[in-house]
Amino acid sequence: MARRKHNAAVKRKLIAKGNNNVKMDRNADLKSYAGKEIRANRKYKDTVFRMLFSDRENLLSLYNAVNGSNYENSDALEIVTLENAVYMGMKNDLAFIVDMGLFLYEHQSTYNPNMPLRDLFYISGEYQKLVNHKSLYSSALQKIPAPNFIVFYNGTEREEDYWINYLSESYENLSGEPNLELKVLTLNINEGHNRELMEQCQSLREYAQYAAKVREYARESDLDTAVEQAVDDCIQNGVLAEFLRKHKSEVIAMSIFEYDKEEEERKLREAEYEAGYNSGKQDGYNSGKQDGYNSGKQDGYNSGKQDGYNSGKQDGFTEGKCEIIHLMFDAGESLEKIAQYTGYKVEELKNLLKK
Repeated sequence: MARRKHNAAVKRKLIAKGNNNVKMDRNADLKSYAGKEIRANRKYKDTVFRMLFSDRENLLSLYNAVNGSNYENSDALEIVTLENAVYMGMKNDLAFIVDMGLFLYEHQSTYNPNMPLRDLFYISGEYQKLVNHKSLYSSALQKIPAPNFIVFYNGTEREEDYWINYLSESYENLSGEPNLELKVLTLNINEGHNRELMEQCQSLREYAQYAAKVREYARESDLDTAVEQAVDDCIQNGVLAEFLRKHKSEVIAMSIFEYDKEEEERKLREAEYEAGYNSGKQDGYNSGKQDGYNSGKQDGYNSGKQDGYNSGKQDGFTEGKCEIIHLMFDAGESLEKIAQYTGYKVEELKNLLKK
């Protein structure tokens, strides 16, 4: 399927190969910071990234780095973030207009293939806010700023420097060119990726260094301690030092929430994968269909003998659930949390774990 070329400025800065098409109001309810007794408020939905780049100078630096531009006056940025728009539990990070373009920037620590659909909802809200609805009924063409969608990714699941997700990837029974398309460029901002971009934006580079420090210390100590160590280390070494000194308690609380959430999502995805794999494998095996056994594919699952499927499904499901319980327990989850997730009582879990 033919794709229209991506924004030329982004291509110029980020691609040097062939014909590739790719090339911030803090309203947190934070608990007080006192010594080492930091705990994140689980209702807090802002992020360190959004807080850092809500600063106009930092945002302008990031925009220049991504687009290969040299704007010096941050007043050129008109920040238009919809403060009340919340999708999948998190606010959209930043939206702004510059040079007749509307840019939506978002930070993600886990890969999300649904970003085009999320951004479709968000850009609709932006245009509703920007356009006088009465003008839509006039004979004059209503001009709107051209949209640009960029995700800054620092998760651990993907290693590419960049990739594009298309809205049309979500369509069922698509035939030919999609009548509505939206594409989202994702840039990997982990240390070691997109070096030219990092060199052009000091705030982004130092944010990546801070995030790497949190992960490094989290491998050696509990999350609360790791975040505090990372903040102190960065201040001592001049990494986001002014920002971290000014917002230390907020950054610590936000980071604990962010990275705890990231780890919980990772464990959940692993458990879901294991459950699906084991259930499909067992059902395929019991159905007598060898290709279903080998691949665990849906066609093998559906084409197996119905009698074998019906008789073995419950056993396979129970066995798969027990496996998830063991995996979560081995990963350090408490019996109370496992009970919350699985519906089992704590005493039942104790008996299952003995098997």
